[in-house]
Amino acid sequence: MRNCFILLILILSVSAFAQSRRVSPNTAPTGVVVNSTKDLTIKQMFDEANAYNKTKFAEYELKRIPYSENLRIQTEREQKHLAAKYAGIASARQNLAGEDFYNLGLLHWIAENLDGTAENLEKFLVTDSPASDRSQTSRSILVVIYAKQKNFEKAAKILSEYLKAGPVKMSERSRMESELAKAYLAKRNFVDAANHAKEAYKAAKIIALDPVSLTKGLDEVLDAGMLVFESYKAIDDVKEADEALADMRMTAASIGSPSFYFYAADKLITYQIESGRKLLGMQNYSASLIQAGKDFPVKSQENEVVQKLKKREKHYKLIGEIAPELVNIDKWFPGEPQTLASLRGKVVLLDFWATWCGPCFDAFPSLTEWYQDYKSDGLVILGLTRYYGQAEGFPVDNPSEIAALQRFKAAHRLPYDFLVAKDQFSQVAYGATGLPTAVLIDRNGKVRYIESGTNTSRLEEMRETLLKLLAEK
Repeated sequence: MRNCFILLILILSVSAFAQSRRVSPNTAPTGVVVNSTKDLTIKQMFDEANAYNKTKFAEYELKRIPYSENLRIQTEREQKHLAAKYAGIASARQNLAGEDFYNLGLLHWIAENLDGTAENLEKFLVTDSPASDRSQTSRSILVVIYAKQKNFEKAAKILSEYLKAGPVKMSERSRMESELAKAYLAKRNFVDAANHAKEAYKAAKIIALDPVSLTKGLDEVLDAGMLVFESYKAIDDVKEADEALADMRMTAASIGSPSFYFYAADKLITYQIESGRKLLGMQNYSASLIQAGKDFPVKSQENEVVQKLKKREKHYKLIGEIAPELVNIDKWFPGEPQTLASLRGKVVLLDFWATWCGPCFDAFPSLTEWYQDYKSDGLVILGLTRYYGQAEGFPVDNPSEIAALQRFKAAHRLPYDFLVAKDQFSQVAYGATGLPTAVLIDRNGKVRYIESGTNTSRLEEMRETLLKLLAEK
């Protein structure tokens, strides 16, 4: 628990680069005790707001308050409100000068007020002899803001000034280039997106290879590497897209991260299969099992990669093939039993789940939303479980388990059909022994996506694939 809190303290100390929404300065945060501001300098206000999360999580640890996602969200909200309150007070002061603008800009940044941030950091940059390190930080934040606002001309101008002025911090370079790559991707300017993504990736690799910043560096190199891949994938440049994923795999090996290595290898295999190169993808799968032993001299790391890849073998083989029929289904409700063949012309999402599977619950809101939004466009969602002989904490027979599932469906307001199998036959056929497992089947009855687990990025990936399949006629 202690290590968890230490990590959270590091993560939740204000990063200058995580802002997206504005917080009103007129709303006071619940539970925040604010000292008299009359004698506080603007820098003191910023320092207090900046340290808020770190201070609070140290306090939670001392009081043995258990961490929860809601606690994190509440604490971050309080920090934003405190920063917004201080920004409002500071803005009303007369005769602001020099670093007042810098600290006021950062207060707006914490409060996620992009316009207020940009206005004050721009003022700071034209003051007399601004400190070089603060000038560079200001420029890096401005590039991020203008990228988010799709103001490419301003972003490019300030990025150029940043690179000329120096010193260049790799973390700032990575973030600026990543934001520009994302903005160009959103504008479907894939060439410029790729150019900025490659610069972000180069900077992120330097960070990742530094043992001091390894954890943060891994996240950045993964995000930036995927931006390179997505840019080339969007223009069907399979050679460059393949090379981006292959380089991510090599980088993972040099860092010594088996989880990152598996992610890159898996993405490369699935991309090759999905892009019509199944033979190459399966050859790459077999080669990766051998290559992992060469890239990871530590046996436990090699085993981690190999075991994860082998768990995906069934999925790799299924992608692009006609979906196996569901068999030994004992109960289908509230709709009438159908075959997958009879659902041709529809996009089918199979959700393998169980009532005892906590991560399965995380997908329910998205599944419900997708069903309601896209049912009329041809989406069919089938929630597939099986008899476990347990329900609501008690041993039960099959009819009682069905009744419990019906209550569960109503309680969670799940609008799509449930299927209850007699055995694991269909789970095994789809390699869905790990729950939850989602399968997307296109209008021609072919498996186009199959993944186990639930997290925000995977749900977004599923949604993007779902929309793509629905658009296919």
